[in-house]
Amino acid sequence: MADTMLSEFERTYVVDGIEKDFRSDGRSCQDYRHFEVETGIVSNTSGSARLRLSKTDILVGVKVEIGEPHQLKPEQGYIEFFVDCSANASPDFEGRGGEELGSMLAKTLERAYNHPSAIDLESLCILPGKQCWVLYIDAVVLECGGNLFDSLSLAVKAALFNTRIPNVTVSVEEGDEQLEISDDPDDCRRLDVDPIPVTVTLSKIGHRHVVDASPQEETCSLAQLLVSINGDRNICAMQKVGSGALDPDSIFEMIETAHSVGKKLNKALIKALKKEESMATSNQEKVGFLL
Repeated sequence: MADTMLSEFERTYVVDGIEKDFRSDGRSCQDYRHFEVETGIVSNTSGSARLRLSKTDILVGVKVEIGEPHQLKPEQGYIEFFVDCSANASPDFEGRGGEELGSMLAKTLERAYNHPSAIDLESLCILPGKQCWVLYIDAVVLECGGNLFDSLSLAVKAALFNTRIPNVTVSVEEGDEQLEISDDPDDCRRLDVDPIPVTVTLSKIGHRHVVDASPQEETCSLAQLLVSINGDRNICAMQKVGSGALDPDSIFEMIETAHSVGKKLNKALIKALKKEESMATSNQEKVGFLL
């Protein structure tokens, strides 16, 4: 996903440094770069967030609408994802490159959110078999500076933290059920975002693996393991990307790292979001967090 070209000397420098747990930007193998997050920035949505990680910049908007539940899940609402990789974000996104990557990113989110422990879809039900809330989540990759999967998952979780769902009153008139949706912005409820997973991407480089790979490190990695972890440390999804192979011992070590790092990442994000929310009326600087 990185268009960075490295010489053989530069590759050796990156790989040798990682072998010694020292990366070119001074981080250890399990350190993330600094994140900056801001919520409530798109006025015509039910929730929104913008997240920046180095040069990666992602904007997410959530729209909540009433729809009909799926026939096989009549007592649940549902979520639909769409990810747009702007051609201005990276030369790799020109032509069909951005389309294919956007589809892959959306499917990765769907896979994680389909896990039973990821989100309480039954809480989105209004009238079983008839009406439910549908969450349309649209994300735009404005700039690409590496580690898209993790950044996108964090941005989506931040937008859902910011999302407000209007309260609905159900009344029966002449045998027909009528819905009355509150238009009071304060008469609403929030989602429980603690179980919502974030993705930890483990990039295998040499004999070790790193989290939050830079574009240069992504160029040196032939295989990555994507592990979606929620606040309860449940693995909600896992997939391998890249052409390289991963041996069983490496996979086990990567999962152990994902458990540890994912728990910290979830905690750091929620802490930053609560702090940002408490500062929302004071015009203060955007909140960042570092793992």
